[in-house]
Amino acid sequence: MFEKIEMLRMARAMGQHSQARHIEVARNIANADTPGFRASDLQPFADSYRRAETAGTLRVSNARHLDSPQWSPGTARVIETAGPVSPNGNSVSLEDQMVRAAEVKRHHDLSLTIYRSGLDLMRSSLGRR
Repeated sequence: MFEKIEMLRMARAMGQHSQARHIEVARNIANADTPGFRASDLQPFADSYRRAETAGTLRVSNARHLDSPQWSPGTARVIETAGPVSPNGNSVSLEDQMVRAAEVKRHHDLSLTIYRSGLDLMRSSLGRR
């Protein structure tokens, strides 16, 4: 029932995107001293969500197979971020990664707020406030 409501589906997708982006930021921070490591990030949520809407869905050939979800973090592309490279070939800037981590938290909080307000609207419409 809830997966048919676009606002709740978008909030769920935004939360999943924040999770996947947090993993990329954590990977970058963990490899801050690894020689030759290139910092990466996910493409913006709006681009990946828009691309997922226009992409075709997988066809199911057997009733026991699962079809593809409307949006999954797998649709967001990992991109290499441009930045200064240290002498050992590493392009991770800890300051930049901390700013990205704060941005990821802000986006995750936004997705939770959207989801909560959607549930509040549904409760109000049912008279269960």
